Amino acid sequence: MSSVAVTAQTAGAGAAKAAARRRANKASGSATRRAGWYVYALLGIVLLISIFPLYFTLLLGSSDAVEISRSAVPQWLPDASLFTQFRTVIEATQINFWLALTNSLIIAVTVSATVVLFSTLAGFSFAKLRFRGRGPLLVFVIATMAVPTQLGVIPMYILMSDLDWIGKLQAVIVPVLVSAFGVFWMTQYLSEALPYELIEAARVDGASMIRTFWSIALPAARPAAAMLGLFTFVQQWTNFFWPSIVLSSVNPTLPLVVKSLQSNYFVDYSLVMGGVFLVTLPLLVIFAFVGKQLVAGIMQGAVKG
Repeated sequence: MSSVAVTAQTAGAGAAKAAARRRANKASGSATRRAGWYVYALLGIVLLISIFPLYFTLLLGSSDAVEISRSAVPQWLPDASLFTQFRTVIEATQINFWLALTNSLIIAVTVSATVVLFSTLAGFSFAKLRFRGRGPLLVFVIATMAVPTQLGVIPMYILMSDLDWIGKLQAVIVPVLVSAFGVFWMTQYLSEALPYELIEAARVDGASMIRTFWSIALPAARPAAAMLGLFTFVQQWTNFFWPSIVLSSVNPTLPLVVKSLQSNYFVDYSLVMGGVFLVTLPLLVIFAFVGKQLVAGIMQGAVKG
């Protein structure tokens, strides 16, 4: 009797399929195959193209308005004057930088946490539970991603006005407590990463469905949840469209602060670019310290086969 058949009898059909995929990959040698030099060359080109806008922002932020008006590339290396622009942005009287930073943190952290929690809960329900209308409801949730956000601006603004939330942070937080993409992402991940055997074992031990979700499904979804949380944080941190409609200059976020640096008749691009890089800097720090852990978590939590 083969090892796959033994695994099917002892651990179930899901474990047997995983064992079969592992044996197939070992036979083909795909696990030890390395990419060629052309792959690294292509990745290097993509990396340079991705870094160039940030590099150009540093160059403009290190220059003054006269230098920028004389040449499209005023200098080739950023200098210490960039920190002067940072201080000017922070101390600018027409904006409240620290209030905007606090608001952006509150919005990004709150929305990221709720999107991860609710999307994982919905994804667990769609992936592992059987109930009437499950398929059509999932299709409806996914179909909402095809509707442009701009179509709902007017009714959403009317609703926020009726609730007296205009100018308040809840007008930005509440409409995005859960996302259709997050539900689809977690549904796809949990359908493969969470075996039915674990859920059945938890139910046999007397765990409720909420306890099963909290102790079994949520830890299994940690890698995908980490990526969803990171993407949501970046999206909310850089969100400009909806906050510019419902939030005023008295209660701004960081993208609105950058817009406030532009005057009506003259735009100091060096000051604006300094503000743009200052807003982007926290995201760079997050990716620098968390990126490797996120990739490692994905590799550890992926379905091997």
